[in-house]
Amino acid sequence: MKQDTTELRLTFINVGYGEAILIDAPDAARPDGRFYALIDGGSAADSEFADRTSGRIRAEEYLAPLPRLDLAVSTHIHEDHLCGLYRVCRDHPPAVLRQTLPPGFYRTLHPLGDASAQNASECKFLAALDDHIRLCALVEQNGGSVEQNAAGDTLTLAPGLTAEVLAPTKTRADALLAAMRGLYATQQGIPEFREKLDALDGGMNNFSLMLRLTFGSVRILLPGDTNRAGYGGIPPEKLAADLFKVGHHGQLDGADAALVNAVRPRFSVCCASSDRRYNSAHPDTMRLLKESGAALYFSDCPPVDGQSIPPHRALEFTICADGAASVRYLP
Repeated sequence: MKQDTTELRLTFINVGYGEAILIDAPDAARPDGRFYALIDGGSAADSEFADRTSGRIRAEEYLAPLPRLDLAVSTHIHEDHLCGLYRVCRDHPPAVLRQTLPPGFYRTLHPLGDASAQNASECKFLAALDDHIRLCALVEQNGGSVEQNAAGDTLTLAPGLTAEVLAPTKTRADALLAAMRGLYATQQGIPEFREKLDALDGGMNNFSLMLRLTFGSVRILLPGDTNRAGYGGIPPEKLAADLFKVGHHGQLDGADAALVNAVRPRFSVCCASSDRRYNSAHPDTMRLLKESGAALYFSDCPPVDGQSIPPHRALEFTICADGAASVRYLP
């Protein structure tokens, strides 16, 4: 993992249907001259990694050689993003965890378990809610800090590398907090609890922490699971990026023409599973990105017209501050 260069490496780990994005940046102040951050960590479900023919690998396995984790980012509370992140952080407790709720709020919550789940989706969401509590507690127990971020924040991650927070707005963050409080104040097992659970699950994507990284002249837009309805109110010029990780796994609602025209990416990454679950890597969304002139890449190996994607454990971008970039699939 150590790189003795001045380049930024951005790695999309093949976690199947999910996202795990490693940032490896130059930072002379760090022990090995590098800064390491992980944005989400994919799923923790055994079923996600039962078939590894496409190269799938758990994030904690791929990152086992990592010397440390300086920063973890939890974009939102969904199983395919958060539960794998918790497991990475058990091995590499980060110095800082950035997420979208007040730092101490997790202490007011209690484990929900999955006894009240009536389908697989509810079971996964309940697991993510419980792992959110565990993740925040783990970070603080190991001397790290839990921080809340919202639109308008600008973070210096490493020399020459900044992250501008584009979403959620304070209003959206307050709505998430209110929905969480309402859910945990409701007794499990009654219809109202399930209604609130399903509503929060269904709206969670557009509570995602959306980041635009800047490294030299290169801009990278990482919107979590934000769908096309979640960009409202963000000035188009704030969305312009050289590399765009399309939201919501490239499903039909992941992007529209107005969004793609605002971003104008050179490269686009889609984190869709090899089985194209839930219509991820939707043909219309992929066509829209391709027609924009963006080069398309994938964290897994979904069947996509015109694309030959080799089995791989990860997709790696090597980026120079002057805008030069190279891309490769790592077997």
